[in-house]
Amino acid sequence: MSHGCLQQRLSDGLLHLAFDSLCLPGFRHGVFGRPGGVSPHPWRSLNVGLGVGDRPENVAANRQRLKEALGLPRLVSLGQVHGAGVLVLRQAPDDDREIPGFDALVTDLAGVGIMIQGADCQAVFLLDPVRQAVGLAHAGWRGSVAGILPATVAAMVEAFGSRPADLLAAIGPSLGPCCAEFRGFRDELPASFWPYRLDGDRFDFWAISAGQLTACGLAPSRIACAGVCTVCDQDFFSFRRDRQTGRCAAVVGRC
Repeated sequence: MSHGCLQQRLSDGLLHLAFDSLCLPGFRHGVFGRPGGVSPHPWRSLNVGLGVGDRPENVAANRQRLKEALGLPRLVSLGQVHGAGVLVLRQAPDDDREIPGFDALVTDLAGVGIMIQGADCQAVFLLDPVRQAVGLAHAGWRGSVAGILPATVAAMVEAFGSRPADLLAAIGPSLGPCCAEFRGFRDELPASFWPYRLDGDRFDFWAISAGQLTACGLAPSRIACAGVCTVCDQDFFSFRRDRQTGRCAAVVGRC
């Protein structure tokens, strides 16, 4: 797993982060911070989350800005449930939509951006440059325990014939080991996670995710990590820090 490898792009006030390893011809992706949207406090300003108290028209305007920034005509997101359900998107929708009940999306369609939203949870990108397919998983601690990352890799293998060794992965800004305290970890986390415990009751979930991906057959050198803690960095929404807050977007797609 490599840290850093991020390009920061400022366009129309948006904070757009991109991984060098995923900047390949035919693909678009990005992690977007808080700046550049229309939402008022406490969702200021690029909130893409429905159901957090913000006005739906603000969320729609913010999502439109993402599409324009990436040049993707359609955007499909999920009503996430912190589980291990993966949706295989096989048909391009006629309009933007949010589909409930899943925590990862995979597709080989062109012109469709798939989006994960989060406020401390990881957005984990998967890109297959051989089969021309992409995946994006929402991995909070509950999703990590449920196995959302192995499930997403397995979905790409089954749906598109992806080989894990061909996949590129990237872990977006999220709850860092500096702030991931789990005082009840013996009840909440499986024993297989305990070797990732640091001082006190803090855990390195970036390393946990990298370990799950390598166990699926990805090479460690093909896994990037932003290394940005959303609790510490005020440019990102954080539920642990603020409680009432918005949701940041991570988007990937083929163009």
